[in-house]
Amino acid sequence: MSKKFLSTAALAAVLMASTSVLAQEAAPAAAVDPAQYTQAVDSILANAKFEAAVKHMDDTYDQLLAEFEELTEIPSGPFMEEKISARYAELLTAAGLTDVKVDEEGNSIGLWKGTAGDGKFLVVSAHLDTVFPEGTDVNIQWKGTEAHAPGVRDDKMSTAILLAYARAMKEAGIQTKDDILFVGTVGEEGPGDLRGVRYLFNEGEYKDKIKGFFSVEGGSAGSATVGGTGSVRYRVHFKGPGGHSFGAFGLVNPAYALADFMTTFSQIQVPANPKTTHSVGILDGGTSVNSIPFAVSAEIDMRSNDPSELDKVHERMKVIADQAVANENARRSVAEGPITVELEQIGLRPAGQTTEDTDIFQMTKAAFQATVGDFKGEGFGSTDSNIPMSLGIPALTIGANSGIGGRGHSLDEWLETAKDKTLPNMRATLAVVLANAGMANE
Repeated sequence: MSKKFLSTAALAAVLMASTSVLAQEAAPAAAVDPAQYTQAVDSILANAKFEAAVKHMDDTYDQLLAEFEELTEIPSGPFMEEKISARYAELLTAAGLTDVKVDEEGNSIGLWKGTAGDGKFLVVSAHLDTVFPEGTDVNIQWKGTEAHAPGVRDDKMSTAILLAYARAMKEAGIQTKDDILFVGTVGEEGPGDLRGVRYLFNEGEYKDKIKGFFSVEGGSAGSATVGGTGSVRYRVHFKGPGGHSFGAFGLVNPAYALADFMTTFSQIQVPANPKTTHSVGILDGGTSVNSIPFAVSAEIDMRSNDPSELDKVHERMKVIADQAVANENARRSVAEGPITVELEQIGLRPAGQTTEDTDIFQMTKAAFQATVGDFKGEGFGSTDSNIPMSLGIPALTIGANSGIGGRGHSLDEWLETAKDKTLPNMRATLAVVLANAGMANE
């Protein structure tokens, strides 16, 4: 599997499309009557089959923990998901789902068949990958009910919880109106650039057939990430003739051009709201301390909750890069050749938002308020939900574990897994899924 990046023209088109989506959503929302959503949730919570599903999750909690431990201890860093995808597909089958497969990008997919048969699907997903490179020790160290290992909170517990949902729904004899796709996605983290969910929506078998999307991430029930923070990432290469630091002194120097670029790039003024940022993360290049380098590079990250602000920073960055080249070529000798710059796009996460007037927002709000007594639906983040949001497909990122843990993306990441801390949140998020899928009343 190879990474796919957009041309500058295509990137601009995506950003403009995202801007258009948000502009439409910014229009005054129609009045929402919460009663219909509250009634739908209340009927689910009063349904004996729902409580039977919760009891099944309670009775089989040890199985959930065993699968959580197994999945955590399968190395699954960037572009290393083949083994965990295959194993997750086996577990989806064992959980009672049908049409299970690993797609061409590596996503593991299982189908819960609904009764409506309208050809549209609700996706409930969790990502299989972590940020940790090959060779990282991913074995869990247990401290009572606390699990300590890379990836436990982000996002291995969620992958196990989805399996528990499928088993419990089958065991309780639950029926839903909508078909549900249970998906373990790949490439959510860092350099993966959302490649799994991007494939799902743009190239996969279910392209154009998904009407709603949930990403289940580390955290407790009761809140939702409703906006996708957009990002554009580049590796900026400055190149020149190089030479001896003493003998060729006076020739153009790519390192000075890069320094010029970084200084001006760091001074780009951005708004605090919508939050917009820029950063230089990695520097590379040079051959020795006594050589003028022939190539240096920097990896940069630009982000915003608003695609139009992201586009402004992106365009300004390109102007600054060209100006840094011109400045260095004017300051020093180009007798052996000039400085040049190459902008290599290494990441794109489009922005988007799911607004309050959507059914998925209101139904999720009603379900969380009825189960855990709270709902916070204003967060922004960079998750798998970015892709459907940017396409105008309603999507939310929600939590279902204990919400007690910390040190995410570090070697000492940890999560509280006690049943009494986790099961209430699993119950709440299962209610969210069934309410949005249309649980049959019997």
